[in-house]
Amino acid sequence: MIACNTLIRAHLSNLHCKLDLNPKPFFFPLSLRLLTSVPLCNRISSCRIRTRSFSAIPEVAPLEDESPEDLAKDTVEHLLTHQDDVARLMKMERRSGMDIHSKRWFPYLDRFKCGSESLSSREVIEAVAPVLMEERKERLKRVVRNRSYSVCLVVEGLCDFGNVSATFRSADALGLQSVHVVSCDSSKRYRENRHVSMGAEKWLDIELWNSPKECFKVLKSRGYRIATTHVGMDAVSIYDMDWSRPTAIVVGNENRGISDEALELSDLHCSIPMKGMVDSFNVSVAAGIVMHHAVCDRTVRLGCHGDLNEDESQILLAEFLLRHNNSSISIANEYAKRKAHMPLIPRL
Repeated sequence: MIACNTLIRAHLSNLHCKLDLNPKPFFFPLSLRLLTSVPLCNRISSCRIRTRSFSAIPEVAPLEDESPEDLAKDTVEHLLTHQDDVARLMKMERRSGMDIHSKRWFPYLDRFKCGSESLSSREVIEAVAPVLMEERKERLKRVVRNRSYSVCLVVEGLCDFGNVSATFRSADALGLQSVHVVSCDSSKRYRENRHVSMGAEKWLDIELWNSPKECFKVLKSRGYRIATTHVGMDAVSIYDMDWSRPTAIVVGNENRGISDEALELSDLHCSIPMKGMVDSFNVSVAAGIVMHHAVCDRTVRLGCHGDLNEDESQILLAEFLLRHNNSSISIANEYAKRKAHMPLIPRL
């Protein structure tokens, strides 16, 4: 036993001599530190469990949130060169382009056509909402609360699809629902900017026009004043405007700016005061600045930018639910079929 203890002490003493008594701090490689800092539960975030209510259809795949692959699709360029696809993007039935009897423009009717049947916005929500995760539904509701048609964006004659995409992204982020594109040059391709919209076009109401005259006539019939961004002696500073009035903000071509036709047909010219040596911003930057100031001004004057009433909010929420995923249309159609075969309950 004594011999064994002596052998162990000798071994430990030898090991101690080999050890550095003042070891330097040891750092994991950067890649390892990043991996170990991520909670393990994040590894299953892409396959979160979803529950379904009775109204969900077993044959239809559940709705999924947008993936990075969905956001990376080159949809802006496609939409601007395929007018029929722009129309199909919007699901609820729409009013006619010119509606002079409306006090305040709102484009949708409370009806979604499902073949020979139709659903109200309440029925669309009842059919589709149970399939979404609660966080997703709450986000859609929050977006609807901050949406408005009182300010809309018009891009005229832009050649760079990247600039169009950037203005769409800003419009969505700031709560504008309606955007208009006048004579976008579809002969050019700018692939390096294809992802800049980040999928914003999916949630906007996009309308395409062949000329400023056609576009402005319809916008004026909807109650908008036309404000073209232009550097000139008669231009009003955007900071001196009352943005609580329904206004269409018009931005022009990257090089030529607003066309003479659009300047002639507009109600006023507005500009961003410049403090440097250059006299203009990039068109997408200018659009973002004007829209941001319009939202801030409306918030100061009205208390908030979003101004949809309860019925309009419900219809727009139904519209967003239908746009959320291709499966949502199938779910709504199945709901309409079940509705058609339900026996009528007589009123007492």
